Amino acid sequence: MPPAPKTILLIGASRGLGLAMAGEYLKHEWTVIGTVRGGGRTGLHDLADAHPGRVEIETLDILAPDQIAALRARLAGRRLDGLFVNAGVTNNPAETVADVATDEFVRVMLTNALAPMRVIEALQDLVAPEGLIGVMSSGQGSVANNTNGMREVYRSSKAALNQFMRSFAARHADDPRAMVLMAPGWVRTDMGGGDAPLSIEDSIPSLVEVLLAAHGAPGLRYLDYRGCTVPW
Repeated sequence: MPPAPKTILLIGASRGLGLAMAGEYLKHEWTVIGTVRGGGRTGLHDLADAHPGRVEIETLDILAPDQIAALRARLAGRRLDGLFVNAGVTNNPAETVADVATDEFVRVMLTNALAPMRVIEALQDLVAPEGLIGVMSSGQGSVANNTNGMREVYRSSKAALNQFMRSFAARHADDPRAMVLMAPGWVRTDMGGGDAPLSIEDSIPSLVEVLLAAHGAPGLRYLDYRGCTVPW
């Protein structure tokens, strides 16, 4: 008998990079469980219609801890080969830490750093020993590469996410699972804007190939969509 298809849980798969990732995993014959935030129809619903029985859709707002707990309860007993959290917001890129309002700072930090880690902490035990735990970071999160400033709050949120994942990996030092922080490049999406140099097609197929190749390599790595190591 052929082996059972592998399954990935993609957090934030309704549009943009997350939706493109779902499509790529389907091309690789994986089953996709994707989350959407609201009750309306999304691109993920179209993808599910085009691939009957291979896409499951769950509702999740990662800012709501009770919804994270409810998703964990619904998935109890499932075995995941991959868990990937694709979540992110930005603010005015010219806004410095001296300018940003407190509530805007909290919104970006909560969405980009704290909430993704809450999801990982809640769901990581569903990932098989040979599986992968991944998070969408950014090259902007590299402290070493920050030579021109700008995007201060967004940069800081992704740097915080990277640090949280390093702490998670340190607490799971003997974990056989692969862990990856991914930098997708500057991509033309609703968040990336029209001036970004990369299309989704330039980034996501390669990004998924990098993730697939990372299986079986324990420990945490910070990689870009080409598979190159990003300096911390």
